[in-house]
Amino acid sequence: MRRPSAGLAQVKVKAGHAVKIPKLHRRMAQVKMNGSNGGRMLKPANILPRVGTSKIDLLEKLWARAKPEDKEDELITCIMRMTNDALGSSASSLILLDDKAQELYFKFADGPVGQQLKRLHISRQSGIAGWIVRNAKPLVVNDAEKNANFYKLIDDATGFKTKSIIGVPIVIGGKVIGVIEVLNKADGSDFTKQDLRTMLGVAATTAVTIETTRMNANLLNSYKGTVRALVSLADTKEASGGGHSRRVMEYALTGARELSLSKEEKQNLEYAAILHDIGKLSIPDSILNKTGDLTDEEWEMIRKHPEVGCNLLKEVPFLKEASKFILYHHERYDGKGYPRGIKAETLPIGARLIAVADAFDNMTTDHVYRKALSRQQAFAELHKHARTQFCPVAVKAFNSGFVRARLSNK
Repeated sequence: MRRPSAGLAQVKVKAGHAVKIPKLHRRMAQVKMNGSNGGRMLKPANILPRVGTSKIDLLEKLWARAKPEDKEDELITCIMRMTNDALGSSASSLILLDDKAQELYFKFADGPVGQQLKRLHISRQSGIAGWIVRNAKPLVVNDAEKNANFYKLIDDATGFKTKSIIGVPIVIGGKVIGVIEVLNKADGSDFTKQDLRTMLGVAATTAVTIETTRMNANLLNSYKGTVRALVSLADTKEASGGGHSRRVMEYALTGARELSLSKEEKQNLEYAAILHDIGKLSIPDSILNKTGDLTDEEWEMIRKHPEVGCNLLKEVPFLKEASKFILYHHERYDGKGYPRGIKAETLPIGARLIAVADAFDNMTTDHVYRKALSRQQAFAELHKHARTQFCPVAVKAFNSGFVRARLSNK
């Protein structure tokens, strides 16, 4: 069985000669599969090899765009605005406790001085909010200036006049983590026991929201640790010093911008492109580095690597869609690719873009067995194999985007 082509793309460069897989590094830490179906999580060696951090740094930038706290902020804003409407209050705030600094800070604040409040930090020993945190009890105050715990310095600093207030503790796991406050009925009336009951329900809902978000953040960090380990290991198998996946990502996004894909679709494409060859962790170095022909069994292992990569990542929430692109990035437009043999528009556009980007980078990169093709030659090959190996829409989008980017940089 002849060896597969470079990056497992099947572009022919000269008649009768397919582009070959580059000889890859041998410094891979030992990785074994759990089970025989190629679909379970790989166990990286205890000591990771030392590799460049460029791809890890890139992943960190991508992850920074999908912060769990962003969703928390949206939910809290929605809860607080609904509460304001229900109680007819003039302002509201959500104050959280910084355990380390033993200070209270404003996570949310609206009303006429909301932006000013967000810059303030208060000692947990001060004010009505501090009393609620220390005593874990709600408090209704309808004449703030007569209350011993009222912290007038905040009003002095902001220019806002607090007349009445309801404060309710936010409790998670038996511990007070903050306070929700509403201030000043818009009609000038006092806060009532019914208002207090409403606030207690709001505090319970907010506690669940914050707890769920934090649990998801912890789970996400766990997933990220696993992916970092996998990427570090996969980097050792790149002959181009870790640059191939980054270039594939940039090329794929070049095409995506021409197709006006949504922000979410482009983000999924970024993840998929940077991790598209993660399934190579399942292939022994002895096969990847083999200079002779592959056996049927060895070829079958290589054909499984997109499926292995998909299975590694599909249970990670923010990589679920990206894993589909990874699964299909070696399919052909005419249905003669692998691992599923699906074709044309049944393939996700992200997978079609990665297939084009992957082939282009392999053709235009020097390998130990051949010199790189010129970009002009590589584009000619892509166009030659459009409608057979490659999606014509993806080829055209990448070509147009590449030309546009080159012109804009002049």
